[in-house]
Amino acid sequence: MIGGIIAAAILLNLLCAALAGFVIPLILRNLGIDPALAGSVVLTTVTDVVGFFAFLGLATLLLF
Repeated sequence: MIGGIIAAAILLNLLCAALAGFVIPLILRNLGIDPALAGSVVLTTVTDVVGFFAFLGLATLLLF
């Protein structure tokens, strides 16, 4: 059961990272900020937050 939760959390994290990796540079460029400098920090934050919430949220919903 825990393996399925981990797999689902990784899949969700990968999908959100791909979406954020596409959208964040566009938003930063429209705001006049260099995407090469600020994009990696924002993308890392997004993937970390989504990863924690996906894993812990799925585990809470499915195990309890």
